[in-house]
Amino acid sequence: MSTALERRGHQVTVHCYDAAGPFNQRLGNKLLHELPEKWRPAKMEQKLTDRALAALNAAGPDVVVLVKGDQLGPDWWQALDERRIPRVTWLYDELRRMRYTPEQLRNAGPIASYSRQDTESLTEQGIEARHVPLAFDDSVPVPRIREDHISFIGARYDSRENLLRELAASAVPVKAYGRTWSRHPFDVLRTRQFSSAGIPVGRDMARAEAYGVMQGSPATLNLHGDQDGFTMRTFEAAGVGALQILDRADVDSMYDVGDEVLVFESAEELVELCRRALLDGHWAQRIRMAGQRRTLEQHTFGHRIATLEELWG
Repeated sequence: MSTALERRGHQVTVHCYDAAGPFNQRLGNKLLHELPEKWRPAKMEQKLTDRALAALNAAGPDVVVLVKGDQLGPDWWQALDERRIPRVTWLYDELRRMRYTPEQLRNAGPIASYSRQDTESLTEQGIEARHVPLAFDDSVPVPRIREDHISFIGARYDSRENLLRELAASAVPVKAYGRTWSRHPFDVLRTRQFSSAGIPVGRDMARAEAYGVMQGSPATLNLHGDQDGFTMRTFEAAGVGALQILDRADVDSMYDVGDEVLVFESAEELVELCRRALLDGHWAQRIRMAGQRRTLEQHTFGHRIATLEELWG
């Protein structure tokens, strides 16, 4: 996001208000995000708020772009109001998983949300909101990596594991990447995932390496959970020129299904798409190129920043 803002001529100061630091800070952040509201110590929220206010004072910004921000306390919003600083709040999660009250959301606006449902709900409440999806970061160099398996990069959930096992049982070569899949001793200990998924797996990767794996795979899978917005992976996979196969037909609001991305509705359909990806290189390449072209024309962070500029302007 910062790089995209700079590319459009802005001078940017970044403050990651919940960035991981020493162990006590990491523990505090985890408790702040995961504890029920009634058990969450107020001083944890205040510490994050105080740090954010210190960064605000040091930067003296003309505009504030706040990402999520539901962990910040009332002192933060009061400071923005008193200084009359133009701002926009960008939400890349569903409101039902955040701590905002309706009153706070009115104060946080204008709001950019990756969720169409939340955008509609906010608008109905009279809150200025616009649907602003996530995007592809085209500033990251993509290394050339050969991956002979159908790839999946993401967290390990039962539904995903079962689906990948079905692919493997159907003789489709598939490999999952991520710390919860990894069999490395350090990853096993920190995730407490002691059982193997029974398929080839790899460790966590830096974003550039993940881009290379997706691009170098015969196809890459994008499997969603309980969300109505689309994660960055949707735009990243298409953006790097991967053959993306995903499980949500409503992606047709952003990509042409069948021409730019592929969608499956059953395990059997996924098996067939993967088999064709492994055998029909010309067909796969046509979809790869079309999906990448669409992404670079409409779905980079530069495109999203242009929308944020309209909101804060």
